[in-house]
Amino acid sequence: MNLSQFFEHWSIVENPFRGEEARNDSIFARMGVHPRGVEAHEEETAIPGELPLMRPSSPSVHSDFDKIIGELDQPSTSIVFGEKGSGKTAIRLQIAGRIAQHNRDHPTRRVFLIPYDDLNKHLDHFKKRSGVKGDKNPFEGMRLVDHMDAMLSVGVGRVLNALLPGPTSPVPASLGEHAGKRARRLPATTRRDLLLLQAVYDSNDPSGARTARLRQMLKINGGGMGLLVLIGLWTGWVPGVALFFWRTLFSGLAGAMGTAIDIGSAALLLLWMVLLVKVFVVDRMMIGRVAAKVAKQLRMVPRAHGGYLGSLRRLNRAVVHANVLPMTDSDEQRYAMFARLQRVIAAFGFTGVLVVIDRVDEPTLVNGDAERMKPIIWPMLNNKFLQLDGVGIKMLLPIELRHALFKESSSFFQEARLDKQNLVERLSWTGAMLYDLCSTRLSVCRPASAERIGLIDLFSEDVTRSDVVEALNYMQQPRDAFKFLYRCFNEHCSTVTADENSWRIAKHTLERVRKDEAERVMQLQRGIRPA
Repeated sequence: MNLSQFFEHWSIVENPFRGEEARNDSIFARMGVHPRGVEAHEEETAIPGELPLMRPSSPSVHSDFDKIIGELDQPSTSIVFGEKGSGKTAIRLQIAGRIAQHNRDHPTRRVFLIPYDDLNKHLDHFKKRSGVKGDKNPFEGMRLVDHMDAMLSVGVGRVLNALLPGPTSPVPASLGEHAGKRARRLPATTRRDLLLLQAVYDSNDPSGARTARLRQMLKINGGGMGLLVLIGLWTGWVPGVALFFWRTLFSGLAGAMGTAIDIGSAALLLLWMVLLVKVFVVDRMMIGRVAAKVAKQLRMVPRAHGGYLGSLRRLNRAVVHANVLPMTDSDEQRYAMFARLQRVIAAFGFTGVLVVIDRVDEPTLVNGDAERMKPIIWPMLNNKFLQLDGVGIKMLLPIELRHALFKESSSFFQEARLDKQNLVERLSWTGAMLYDLCSTRLSVCRPASAERIGLIDLFSEDVTRSDVVEALNYMQQPRDAFKFLYRCFNEHCSTVTADENSWRIAKHTLERVRKDEAERVMQLQRGIRPA
């Protein structure tokens, strides 16, 4: 017997336990809370002529999910530790789905999502800026402000990509209809906040051209120079030249008056030349130094020095001289930038911000090394940052960091105040939870018109529900539970022929597979086998 025949007998149109990664799992997208939603996914994957599939009676989520996501009207911080395959990425996608649903239901109290899960480009740029060579850990000097800069870059990029056509990374935020017109009607201070955020954090602007486009769209006058300076540049030579020609035309003027006119003409021309030198030499050098300082400090924002230079030249000089740019390692300017972003998105109906951190073990420069993950994550364990008003930080972290965390000093815990951060020490799954999850996956892989069956119906009559639950309890997490059931199917099909009409998995097959898979899971946890 082969798997196709087995699935056809049970009216299973898709292998329920083939997927091991939530991002690429089409079944997971049909199981309830998902960014695209059930209806959107069905529209994308619908096959003409095929029967509609079953829908779950309720979203399939982990029992700690409500604690992790909290109240979206009042975003809060959560810190979660979990093994590989325990469902951290699934929770991230479910958080995004719950936010999308909340925003549809509450258009005036929406939540702005900052997905901070693709760290490769940020960490690569950090290593390049830090100049670390050889085998030395490149992240030892990482600071909280580095992460704040990267988060602001992602958040600002989502707003800008919704307002200005261009690169789509990061994914544009949903700002509603006629977002450009609404942006032009914002208060002047909010429009200036948006322009400043773009000039500093837009990683998709290598030359400053988007600053000019945004300034034009927002109808912010003046650009880099004030009106009086522009008038002086274009017409400052006129009075001096006019005096010179007047002195020439009326050559009869002599003596003290003629000398005074000559001196006045020369002085006016000299002042005009001084203005030229100031604007085209001194100011450019000053802006160049400011741009260099900003580029040096923003070590996690993948943007070249030329982008900062081009953008800052297009800002009002008062902004460049003011103490608002992140030119030092102080967090004061970063918190102020977060406040500016909150004011900007508030104009589009967003009342809260949620930052979701995931996949910190996947970047190329980290490669699952806990000693490299620590200096990346530890700076963010700061109570002031984690309790930022109107901002919730959701940290989905590998279990290796939990082991490292418990070795820290009491002063570290005092600064982090983990007792206030909705800490989930381990994202654990019981056999009963895995049974329900697997039953839901089975149901959404069958036509809606088919007779409902449970996971236990696939096993022989001498197998009880408790037997299956106990076997799943050894697996401890969804990924290994799926592997276990997938292997049960394969083992059964490989031991019977199609004309035997034996469609139920025998108890001895269940026991044999359970023993082998439990041994594999134990070896995986000890680190003596890869998967």
